[in-house]
Order: sequence, then C-alpha cells, then structure tokens
Amino acid sequence: MTAPAPATATSPDPVTPVANGDSESPVSPAPRQSLGPLRMIWNAARAYPSRVAMALMALVVTAVTTASVPWGFKQVVDKGFAKGSDTATIDHWFLMLIGMVVVLAIGTAVRFYNVSWLGERVVADIRLAVQQNLLRQAPGFFEENSPKEISSRMTADTALIEQVVGTTVSVALRNIITAIVGTGILFALAPKLTAGLIFAVPVVVVPIIWFGRRLRKEARSSQDRIADIGAMVSEVLGAVRIVQAFNQERREAERFAGAVEESFTTAKRRISIRSTLTSVAMLLVMGSLTLLMWQGARGVASGEISGGTIAQFVLTGALVAGAFGSLSEVYGDLVRGAGAASRLSELLNEQPAIAPPVRPVALPVPPRGGLVFDNVTFRYPSRPEVAALSQFTLTVEPGETVAIVGPSGAGKSTLFQLAQRFYDPQGGVVKLDGVPLISADPAEIRQRIALVPQEGTLFAASARDNLRYGHWAASDEAIWEAARAANAESFLRELPQGLDTFLGENGARLSGGQRQRIAIARAILRDSPILLLDEATSALDAESERLVQEALERLMVRRTTLVIAHRLATVRAADRIVVMDGGRIAEIGNHDSLTRAGGLYARLASLQFDENRLFADS
Repeated sequence: MTAPAPATATSPDPVTPVANGDSESPVSPAPRQSLGPLRMIWNAARAYPSRVAMALMALVVTAVTTASVPWGFKQVVDKGFAKGSDTATIDHWFLMLIGMVVVLAIGTAVRFYNVSWLGERVVADIRLAVQQNLLRQAPGFFEENSPKEISSRMTADTALIEQVVGTTVSVALRNIITAIVGTGILFALAPKLTAGLIFAVPVVVVPIIWFGRRLRKEARSSQDRIADIGAMVSEVLGAVRIVQAFNQERREAERFAGAVEESFTTAKRRISIRSTLTSVAMLLVMGSLTLLMWQGARGVASGEISGGTIAQFVLTGALVAGAFGSLSEVYGDLVRGAGAASRLSELLNEQPAIAPPVRPVALPVPPRGGLVFDNVTFRYPSRPEVAALSQFTLTVEPGETVAIVGPSGAGKSTLFQLAQRFYDPQGGVVKLDGVPLISADPAEIRQRIALVPQEGTLFAASARDNLRYGHWAASDEAIWEAARAANAESFLRELPQGLDTFLGENGARLSGGQRQRIAIARAILRDSPILLLDEATSALDAESERLVQEALERLMVRRTTLVIAHRLATVRAADRIVVMDGGRIAEIGNHDSLTRAGGLYARLASLQFDENRLFADS
C-alpha cells in the first residue's frame, strides 16, 4: 500500500502527530533547511522546563566562568607576581582563581547531569511517540515501508538524537557563550586588535555554511545506508535456516559486503567533507587570532599593555579560537542529528490510511454478527492493475458458517482484510450488523472479530501473555478453561513454569500444532461474535489437525464464522460454501450440491480426493 505523505512541518509536537504535507514516505529526501528538524527535539525537551532551566543556568555559569579564568590569571600575573607583593595579596588572588575552578567544576557536573538526563528522556519520549504512531498505521503501510528498516532507524537515529541532546547542543551553546563573552573581553582589552575579528567572521562563517549543507546531505545518505545494513542483517539472520539449506552463505556474505562497502564509501565522503570543514575553520580562526596576538606581542614590547593583559589576551584568544573551531565540528554533529530528526519526524507525522471517522457510528448492542459485502471492488494499492475483488456481493447471516474456497489469488484472504478494515474498498460497501465499516471506529469493529491465522503467530513472551492477548484482563481460571476447549491444556500443564513459561520468539519452543491451539485458545478468550479462520489446519500433521479441528468446532458454536480452507474435512459441515475465482463468486452452495454441479468446486474436490488416495496407497 502506498504510504500517506508525511508532513514537512518543521516544528511538530513529538507526542501529537501533525497533519500530512506533500513529502513522500519515510524514505523521502530531507527538507532543505539545515537544522530545522532539530525543532522536533526542542519541542520534546520543552516538556521538562525545570531540567532545561537548570541545564541552561549551569551552562551560562560554566561558560562565563571559563571566559573569566584568563582575567583571574591576569590578576595573578599583574598583582600576585608584582614586586613587593605580600603573602596576603598572593593568597587572595590565587584563592580567587581556585574559587573559579571550583565553580567551574560544580557547574560542569550540574550541566552534564541535566543535559544527559534530557538526552535520555527526549529519546525515550520520541521512541514512544513514533512507536505509538506506527501502531496506528494500516498493515498496507508496512508493505511499502520495511519494518526492519524502520526498526533500524528507531535505534540508529535515536542514538544520534541522544548524542545531540546530551552532548552536542550543550557543547555548541557553551562554545557560543564562551565565544561571545570572550570576544567582548578581547574588545575591552585591545579594541584595535580585536576589531580585526569582525572582518574574520564572514571568512569563517561562509565556508562553514557551504560545507555544512553538503555535509547534511551526505550524513542523511550515510544513515540510510546504515539502516539498509541493519535491515539486511535482520532479514538474513531471521531466515538463516533457508540460507544454509540452499547453500547461500557465500552469496549473502557477498551481498552484505557490498552493502557495507557502499556504506563505507558514503561515510568516506561525509568524513572528507567534515575533515575539510574542520581544517578550513581551524585555519581561518587560528590564523586570524595568531595575527592579532602577534600585534599584541608588539604592543607589550612597546610598553602599550602590561604582561598580565597580554596573558589574559592570549588565554582568552585561545578560548575564543577553540570555541569557534569547535563550532565547526559541532555543526557537523548537529547536521547529522537534524537528518536523524527529519527521518523520525516523517515516521511520527505519518497519518494512518485507515482512521476512525470524526463522528463514528456506534455498532449495535448486543452484537449480532451479521456481515455483508455489497458490490465490493478492491485493488491493493501496491497492485492497482489487478482487481482482488470485483463487484463481490455476499451476505453472511448471524451465526452462519460460510466456507470460502478457491485457487490461490482468488481473493479469499482479501475478504478477511476488508472485514477487519485493514483496507477500504474502492467500490461498494462492507457492513457489520448493518453499519458501513467506513462509518465505524476500526477498534470497535475489530473488537467484534476473532482471528485464527494460518500459522499461529505468537510473541516472545510467556504462555499466559500469549493466551490472554485478545482479552488482557482474563483470569487464570478463564485462561485454563479456554486452553481446555482448545485442546491445549495438557501440554501447557507440562511446561516447566506452566503459564509463566517463556515461549521464545514466535513460540519457537512449541510445535506447529501447539502454537495453533494457543492461537485458538486466544480466540476463545476474545469471545467475539465473528470468527475468521484462515486455513487454520493447513500446515498440521494428521494428529494435530484432529485436535485443532475439535477445538475449532467448539469455538464456532453460536458464532458467525468465515473459514478459508482447502481441506474438504474443514468445509463439509459449513452451512454454505462460496467458491471464488478471479475476485468473483463462481459458485455457491453446500458440498453435495456443488459436487453434483461439476464446476470449479467439483474439480478442486476431485484433485484433493485423488491426492488423498495417492497418499493412502503409498
């Protein structure tokens, strides 16, 4: 599905997504402004004004103190080392200098703690906001936007933002304050010498801006390549059995090496631009200050200024030079942080394609479980040239069991997708208990539907958490009752820690049949009036299929059931069988009538019968 266009606003609230603009999906180019996306970070930090205030206060104190240290040295040189100075005078000025150092140390500790706290907190808030917004997206969004790449961005990009908030911004502000205060002191000490700085500023700033724009482009590209690497690692390691089974280790290693080299090439361009930027800035800044101090040294030789003054001038000049020089490096980090913020902003601002209407129509209470597809036409946005459903009409009465059969690509699974309102049809209407789905709240729609998928998808959590996923408040008694009805109680009792046993990623510690029975128990606990069974027994052995089928029969009692199945044993007992082909209804009836009709269903049944007989004779 084509993703909705994310916003290009430069100051979105990190917790409340804003409306879409005209840019493209999360892989769209960065906005033109250099540091505009950093406003998102500032918006997140503003939620903690006391921390921001403490950090800024400590920052100002340390920056001003740092710029004042050379003045302390001036006093020590001019008065502490002056001929005839007594011990008390010497002690006074050295104690004053030590006091400055103490203030500087305490202020630095306070600043570091608060900015680090802000960095961690802001990153946590952004991650939460992005995750919440991603969970609002329709499944089609993730067809166009790889979840693995999104996951990589949420780790790599948030790490960059943490560095920006916890270090870079603090360093940048400290250097700016130091440079401003230091420049003021230099003007007070030697106006003529310092006036030369004014002419040096454009010479320094213009190259920084020019290189900075190029650096930002390369920084974003570098982060995209890193995200590609992360997605590739996740994909290959997740399918390592297939890789090894087909002896593709060397090919995957070569493919990964190509991605790594591409990332390295991009990183080299970024490093080259950044190193050039740093070199040019340092050369211009230090060169300008060296010329100024050269003139100052000649002033000392002519007796125009004192030794303490030139000491203060040299130290202050060094601080100012260091501050301006560091700003070039800091700017590179800010640019990278802005690139990361822009990518996360795009994810944060993404609007779901399926959203509740402004005034949703409430579904009838109590629920009946009636489902209607009225002249529905639907094309997947990723495949607009093919109609998955074409003028499809079907009414499923409350409590009725309808089996959906047909060849692959006939549109069977699309019915389930539309029934849960993961997509909206381009034509016609889908109704639940008489209410068009587009008029109802998707959450309320899905609350009335329980799904048993083809493969029992489980989470890396305990058996209890997987069982109660559809009804989180369920008691252990209710969980065991559902497990009993799903023929899952016996193996759950045998688990090492019972319901508290960790099942592994996607239930890796269980067999396929056991995972499927947990999925059925989960649907039983949900206790919804409509049940969707998506080939729930197709991947099971005979014994597991028998146990699962028994559980399904208990689950289907007094529920409206749509079941996709290829095996005749699953559909024989259905009230009606709908045969689909090419997104349309080819036939409809029960098993006996459809078999006698000699149409598509009869051919499918004959093929399955011959296959079963072949296995029985072998």
